[in-house]
Amino acid sequence: MVAITGSTYPLVAIAAAIAIMGGLIGTGMAQQGIGAAGMGIIAEKPEKFGQVLFFFVIPETLWIIGLVLGIVLLLGIL
Repeated sequence: MVAITGSTYPLVAIAAAIAIMGGLIGTGMAQQGIGAAGMGIIAEKPEKFGQVLFFFVIPETLWIIGLVLGIVLLLGIL
């Protein structure tokens, strides 16, 4: 484990914030198109709700990955 000194901690905090922000923005951009198309599909075929929900939830992994990367950076694991 690498010790994060006082002078490098602000840069590490900014890097962690950028990693988390990137994951959140990526999730939002992916879900806006999927959500709009999914509402159209559900309006025509309500029985497709499960499939639409599955594809709407897949981009959620982006913010989880960003959060984990941010935590890894803040804790200095890598």
